[in-house]
Parts: sequence; structure tokens; C-alpha cells
Amino acid sequence: MSVAAGTQAASRDSVPRHGGPAGMHPVTGVPLPEGIDRVLLTEQQIQTRIGELAAEIDAAHQGHEIVLVAVLKGAFMVVADLVRALRTQASVEFMAVSSYGAARSSSGVVRIIKDLDRDISGRHVVIVEDIVDSGLTLSWLVRNLKARRPASLEICTLLRKPEAVKAPIPVRWVGFELGPEFVVGYGLDYAEHFRGLPYVGLLDDAADSAGRPSSR
Repeated sequence: MSVAAGTQAASRDSVPRHGGPAGMHPVTGVPLPEGIDRVLLTEQQIQTRIGELAAEIDAAHQGHEIVLVAVLKGAFMVVADLVRALRTQASVEFMAVSSYGAARSSSGVVRIIKDLDRDISGRHVVIVEDIVDSGLTLSWLVRNLKARRPASLEICTLLRKPEAVKAPIPVRWVGFELGPEFVVGYGLDYAEHFRGLPYVGLLDDAADSAGRPSSR
């Protein structure tokens, strides 16, 4: 059983910074919700990249049934769209974990809030994340799942912040790489707000000044 290395990620510089006015959706022109400065990734960009990631996973798992392990809460939108885009037979499992310690940063000490419902021994497993930030919690999760003896264990994340990584982890599939911006939407929250946005957006200065939640 191995954690596969190698990634085909969009570089940070390739993530379009839309030139439209702050506070407006760059495609529809509709005003953004209060607290959102601008859209970083549109709905279409996300869905296009999810389709590309699904095709890459299909190519890597021809003839294999896979188990997608979505890390709650943030990954619920990613896994819902990913499983629909896959041609490979896939089941979905959910895990919820909590990293505690300092109020604004992950300590890497993790407790399981919700465990898997089924045994993954001998199965081909893909962990699905919304964002890899410090990597501390994900590093613990990888060790935990490896101990359950899956046939293979790989990671797919929609977003990654390479400059924030404290625990380097081989992530095989990366949707977009970002800079230090704090992003919300498409499952990502700020104090449980903005999860339902269909795009990924940046907080405005007023919202951000209130303080950010723990590192992801």
C-alpha cells in the first residue's frame, strides 16, 4: 500500500484574478454577498477542473472500484461533484476530524468526530479534501487510514496553499494552487458562513479583520 506522489496542479499564477470591480460577480455582474470582496474561482472554472480531475482519477484506476473518503465539513461539495463526474465505480465515505490547540492554528493533535462506516482494508482509497493548508490534520489522517491497510491511498484536493504547508504530504491530484489569501465558498466557511456559495471567493478586509478560524 502506498501513498502516491506526483501532482498535476494548476500553478498559483495560472489562477485567474478577475479584473472586474470588487463586490461584483465577474461573469453575471450580480453584487456579491456582504463580506465577499471578489470571486477568485468561478463556478465554471471549478466544474471544468473537477471534470479534469475525475478524468485523471479514472485513468489511474481503470478496472478498480474506489472509495472516496470526504473530509467534513468542507469537502462535501467537492466529493458530490467529483463522484458524479467519475466513470469509475466509486463509493463514498465521510470522516470528520477536529484538530485542537491554539485558537487560530492547527496543532496536529486530532480526534475523530465521525469515523468511516465501512472497512477499507484491501480497497483503493482516495481522500477528498476541499483545501490543504498547513497539512497537519491531513498528515495525521493519512497515517490513520494507512493503518487500516487499504490497497492504495491517494489524495485529491480542490485547493492547496503550498507556502502554508508545515507537514509535506504527497498529494496526487490538485485542482488549483493558491497564495496566502483566505478563501471561502464551495464548501469552505468563515465561522460557518459562506459554505453554500457556488464559487470560491476572497473575504473583504472588514470581515477578515474579525479574525480567522483555525488553519485548515
